[in-house]
Amino acid sequence: MNATSGSQRRPNVIVFFTDQQRADTTGLHGNPMGLTPNFDRMASCGTHFANTFTCQPVCGPARATLQTGKFASATGVWSNAIPLASDQPRLAAAFQGAGYATGYIGKWHLSEHEPVPRAEQIGYDYWMGSNVLEFTSDAYDLNLYDVEGRKHHVPGYRVDGLTDVAIRYVNDHRDDPFFLFLSYIEPHHQNHVDSYPAPTGYEQAYGDPWVPPDLRALGGSAARHLPGYYGMVRRLDEALGRLEDALRSLRLLDDTIILFISDHGNHFKTRNGEYKRSCHDASIKVPCFAAGPGFAGGGRVEELFSIVDIPPTLLDAAGIASPESMHGLSAMPLLEAPRTGAGRRAAGASWPDHVFVQISEAETGRAVRTHRWKYGVSHVDPGRPADRPSAEFADSYTELYLYDLRHDPYELENLVDRDSHTAVRERMRRLLLARIEKVERRRPTIHEPTLISGGQRRVAAHEVAQ
Repeated sequence: MNATSGSQRRPNVIVFFTDQQRADTTGLHGNPMGLTPNFDRMASCGTHFANTFTCQPVCGPARATLQTGKFASATGVWSNAIPLASDQPRLAAAFQGAGYATGYIGKWHLSEHEPVPRAEQIGYDYWMGSNVLEFTSDAYDLNLYDVEGRKHHVPGYRVDGLTDVAIRYVNDHRDDPFFLFLSYIEPHHQNHVDSYPAPTGYEQAYGDPWVPPDLRALGGSAARHLPGYYGMVRRLDEALGRLEDALRSLRLLDDTIILFISDHGNHFKTRNGEYKRSCHDASIKVPCFAAGPGFAGGGRVEELFSIVDIPPTLLDAAGIASPESMHGLSAMPLLEAPRTGAGRRAAGASWPDHVFVQISEAETGRAVRTHRWKYGVSHVDPGRPADRPSAEFADSYTELYLYDLRHDPYELENLVDRDSHTAVRERMRRLLLARIEKVERRRPTIHEPTLISGGQRRVAAHEVAQ
């Protein structure tokens, strides 16, 4: 599907990028709090990628993937505080090479320097950002740096200030095709106080929040943090509406692709000692839609979609060839294929039946997720089995997780050591090893757990590959 086929004007592209936002903060993913009316409406009218996952549930590595279309092990940014090398092909440079004006606004988190030097702003003509925005700003103290490193204090709540800068950029480039990457810090916590500072009055508005079942069962910090977190999500959705209104008033809405995505989710200290860096859906499942040329009326896409697929998808939608170095796939063919059966999946379209996740902070882990099953491994130090050392790669892993997502969508019962699920583990292990071998160019050893009886549980042969 070529987004330029019906018009001479090439589509503008805006990436609306949030930080640490769970998929179930949105109404389309079951949240009953009414936090995201703009997201829900735009996704319903456009294309809702309903099963979207990060491939590295931590800020820097996920951001490197979105800038390059490559897994973290290939970008070299396998952990926070590792800069993105200048020789890595960039999404922005591909748009720039096709004649687009390119702009970056907000959090970067791919440099060792603050402000980010001009030499590292590769592919972006315009820059108003901060390397680690949570360290250079607070909820009502937004500080950004321009292309030359000059500091700008932007008034207002942090979400609103970034949105103001973005609307000015759009207005200034209304006569050009432009690619704008708009990177918010919300609803990420404010590190130095470990809280979620919503706009004034918003936390109180959500003082009796809906609690997702995993957080209700496991606790963590949800009771203290959900009201502020939900308030931040609400303000982000209002910012999305403001940006859409600005495009409408400039008569650019029909010519602009808006893609909404987050870098990872938030498990609120239920799976480890902080908020992400785990293979669970609370960490890896994120909200995502695309609207505008090529995506209008695309409906709900059920296929498993990864953030590594976003760069080739956006380039394809703009009629630009993707660099061969990109690992991801364009989702545009999925929108052209007819959708059949109860699962509403594209008929005849070639698409993987699983996503691959790398974890290299808090533990060295790998995971694969199909529609039905989640399988995760981690490197375990034989001398200190309680430790989970962090590294880019491991030569050996131990099977730690297997979840039946059809019957346990919030991953509360781990089946990895049940003999009833041996066939599932074996297939998922094969899938994982194949992805590691293809992406990382290595074949580690995976150790099986000591099995116990599955009791009454059974897995039919046709269920193994679901």
